[in-house]
Amino acid sequence: MDTHTSPSKVALVTGGGRGIGRMTAVTLAKSGVAVGLIARSHDELAETATMVFGAGGIGWAAAADITDPTELGKAVGVIRRALGPIDLLVNNAGVLGPIGPLWEVDADEWWNTFDVNLRGTVLASRLVLPEMVSMGRGRIINITSQAGVHRWPLVSGYSVSKAAVVKLTENLAYETRRHGVSVFSVHPGLLPVGMAETIQAQIPQTAYEAHIRGWTLTELAKSDAAEPTQAAALIARLAAGDGDSLSGRHLSVHDEFNALLEHHREVRDRDLYVLRPERLTQDALVSRRSA
Repeated sequence: MDTHTSPSKVALVTGGGRGIGRMTAVTLAKSGVAVGLIARSHDELAETATMVFGAGGIGWAAAADITDPTELGKAVGVIRRALGPIDLLVNNAGVLGPIGPLWEVDADEWWNTFDVNLRGTVLASRLVLPEMVSMGRGRIINITSQAGVHRWPLVSGYSVSKAAVVKLTENLAYETRRHGVSVFSVHPGLLPVGMAETIQAQIPQTAYEAHIRGWTLTELAKSDAAEPTQAAALIARLAAGDGDSLSGRHLSVHDEFNALLEHHREVRDRDLYVLRPERLTQDALVSRRSA
């Protein structure tokens, strides 16, 4: 793996062995970003690394379980020594978790969803943030889901863990903004890669799993379904700094990104694109009490 060329930017992509993580890595490589890849599967990592090199990029892969602090720390250290300081972290690694009503699914499996989706994001972020703060620059892109800002009944482990990552994004953006670090939550859309592939390939064992599989297939078949290239393009634009004025926001592949940039002051002033409850105004409450 060639490390002789000094890249202008270095990205670390977790869950980079497949799905949107792989597509993001290749897209970033095409734009001249050196890409560090972390995932559990050696074979999938090797395939992604080959694609990065095929795109004319520089890359380095290190297998690790993102829920293991020691293992993850070693992997990040290997990538940092090979490629240089990390300017961009894409927290993409995630799992779907158990499917079914909360009182019927395995509790340990439900909590494991948090271990991967939330704890893995926190661990990876903690490993790169001291360096970003020291450099006075950096970007973190957390791959989340609309399931985290709305709901996904029967898939509560995934939905609630992604909601936690959305709120983590908001908090972290405020903590780091004076240090020149931007943080984003990105919904890439329901894509025909990654977890959707897993859902399609697995034979449902319960009526709940069959329901979620059927819903997924129906959504993927719709004409307005997102394409992986759209999600990768949005991530690449955020990586390039185009969306720094929207730091702390939950963005979707379905948003009109250019329009959001034009209205970024309104987004900031009205505190839009964040996770919070909508409440009745005081005037409405008074009106109802007096009615």
